[in-house]
Amino acid sequence: MKELVGIAEQVAAQLIARKQTIAVAESSTGGLISASLLAVPGASAYYLGGAVVYTRDARGVLMDISDEGMKGFRSSSEPYAKLLADQMRSRFSSDWGLSETGAAGPTGNRYGDAAGHSCMAVSGPTAEVITLETGSGDRFENMQVFAATALKLLLRKLES
Repeated sequence: MKELVGIAEQVAAQLIARKQTIAVAESSTGGLISASLLAVPGASAYYLGGAVVYTRDARGVLMDISDEGMKGFRSSSEPYAKLLADQMRSRFSSDWGLSETGAAGPTGNRYGDAAGHSCMAVSGPTAEVITLETGSGDRFENMQVFAATALKLLLRKLES
């Protein structure tokens, strides 16, 4: 967790300096991204909210994305990660939206993705979507790597 908080401190410094805000949607990280951002003192200056969108029901209730709204999308994909990041940014009127969706392990998901597969997206003044494959079935390790990678993606966008 210390590594995650270290990255989050750098993100926080950038967001505070820019007077910008973030909202987060995460799935297989289970709240680690949000917990890392909230562990930094002064988080209320930049963190507007987050959601763990782990199931179809959560997607509907927390993100207001219906089954009809999922046509052409599948979970654990780059387009879905972008949809989540865009939706968080819009719903919270934040400067940035950050999302993660994947398969932490120890097995893959029902969509055919192996354990260690995650897609992450940043939505903001600049946007980017990436896919990470760790090749590992270690659930907790993957959760930490996914969270760190998502925070580093956001930091890279903030620094560019």
